[in-house]
This record gives sequence, structure tokens and C-alpha cells, in this order.
Amino acid sequence: MQEEDSPFGFETVNVDEAKELIENGDIFVLDVRTPAEFNESHIEGATLIPVTNSGGSNLSPDQLLEARISEVPKGKKILVYCRSGRRSAAASQILVDAGYTGVYNMEGGINEWIAAGHPVVS
Repeated sequence: MQEEDSPFGFETVNVDEAKELIENGDIFVLDVRTPAEFNESHIEGATLIPVTNSGGSNLSPDQLLEARISEVPKGKKILVYCRSGRRSAAASQILVDAGYTGVYNMEGGINEWIAAGHPVVS
């Protein structure tokens, strides 16, 4: 995995690099999709904190990432993912703006994770 400074303050990793991060341990896996998407399938050990309402979900603002950011541990690597990579990039930026470091955005989201044959809980 190449360490490079991202202009956004977080690093984008592919699904294989993400799997390696998880296997190495000591990482907080953050799923920023909706509860319905999470219940369909998610990466084992992931914590669900939606970043936005999408796909017809109607969560109140206090249920979304910006209000629940204190639930994300500081001082630990954070792997953020969504369905395709767009919401996780926005969530990664929210975390960095709030002073988090060691933030990794999983490119391609769970769609790419599943396509690569990596395991999910469903």
C-alpha cells in the first residue's frame, strides 16, 4: 500500500488494500450507508452510522454522522465505505474536517468488495 498525501486529508484504498487493513486489525470499520442497505449485506464487524439520507431513507439529522461523530474512535485507523464510494468520500472528509487522522476511504464501496469475492454478512 503506497502512503501518499491526499489533498483531502484521507487516503483512498482499493478493496484488496481495505481487506488487508481489516486483517491487520486495530481498525474501526465504518459503514455510512442506510440501515436498509446495511441489513442487506455489510462487512463483518462494521459499525453503521449513515452519512446522509438516500434511497428513500428518512433518518433524522441526529441519526447521521455529523451528529454522531463522537461514536467514531479517535487514535484508531478508520476504514469508511458505502455502496459505491461516493458517500464514503464525503464521510471521510467530514471525519478529517473534525480532526480525525488515519482515515481510509474504500474506493468502489461494497459493490466492488463483493465483486472481488470478499466476504460479507447478510
